[in-house]
Amino acid sequence: MKPYFPLEDIEQLKVDIERILKSGMLTLGKYTKEFEDEWAKICGSKYAVAVNSGTSAIEIALRCLGVKGEDEVLVPTNTFSASAAAVFFAGGKPILTDIDSESLCINLESIRKSITDRTKGVIVVHIGGLICPDIKFIREFCEDEGLFLIEDAAHAHGSTIDGKSAGFLGDVGCFSFYPTKVMTTGEGGMITTNNENVAEKAKILRDQGKESFSSSTIVELGYNWRMDEISAALGLSQLKRLKEIIERRNEIAKHYDEKLSQLNGIKPLIIPQNIVCNYYKYVALLDGDIDRDVFKRKLMERGVKCGGEVYWPPLHLQPLYQRLLGTAKGEFPVAEDVCTRMICLPIYTQMTKDEAEYVIEEVSEVLSEV
Repeated sequence: MKPYFPLEDIEQLKVDIERILKSGMLTLGKYTKEFEDEWAKICGSKYAVAVNSGTSAIEIALRCLGVKGEDEVLVPTNTFSASAAAVFFAGGKPILTDIDSESLCINLESIRKSITDRTKGVIVVHIGGLICPDIKFIREFCEDEGLFLIEDAAHAHGSTIDGKSAGFLGDVGCFSFYPTKVMTTGEGGMITTNNENVAEKAKILRDQGKESFSSSTIVELGYNWRMDEISAALGLSQLKRLKEIIERRNEIAKHYDEKLSQLNGIKPLIIPQNIVCNYYKYVALLDGDIDRDVFKRKLMERGVKCGGEVYWPPLHLQPLYQRLLGTAKGEFPVAEDVCTRMICLPIYTQMTKDEAEYVIEEVSEVLSEV
């Protein structure tokens, strides 16, 4: 990933940062409010609350939705630690599930198998920019069962399904603006929701539990989860480029799809027709008889930085979660299979077709060797 800041955007950001510094208002000011308003428009949600990371966005969402005590929250094992760790921090217990082999996301079948009388909600993780294809059915199931649904949309800025944006599809959406994402604020995150009570409580929790920014009255056990004004200015700048960013990444992905489909030993992740993927990652799966480590090493020797897997090991094989949850190898066979075969080819907004073609040529050469 290479952050995308054209020279004209950098020049405008210099002006914005000077204004911020001269204003003396360095956090939760007008830039943050404007970024929240514009992000809500992008997602189609009524409310957006800016925070300092995607991790804090998930924890705040869980707290706003009342997770406590013995409450269980279902989380796919194929995700970053923050998705599950936030459940612990909010006072609940994450229950890991297997994933769908085609989308690499949680599916309704896995949820049905994992639900108990202690289940409070579900966290759906959109992988690599691909919105979970089962999201509609999962939402309907959660509504029927009285469960909340959180979207971990850290990968899914601007991605859509049936014309609806990530962040609009559950009770709460949680985004990350970490430097590797398709758009960045350096560090930062965003919460989206149509629930006014959730939005208002999120604003309180992000600012040390104060009833308002200018108040000294503490009404909740909050934390310093604020977004600063300079990060918000970066976000506004990047947001203006989001459509362009997604279009360019799709051009590269389409070229990859066409070429990889002609090769043996590798299969691109298929994006359903009703989904627009932002291609935060370009994911493909190697055949099971190919040693991924050897494949990656040989590509690196040819100057192609293959990012390997989206997540590996999956959470149930990570030492921390084996210790805290007692998980073990063999519990989630689908995740264990696909997570050992997935690779992520280089993709970034400034990438040229010639560079993409070079990647394909080297992938073809390496496949012929391994």
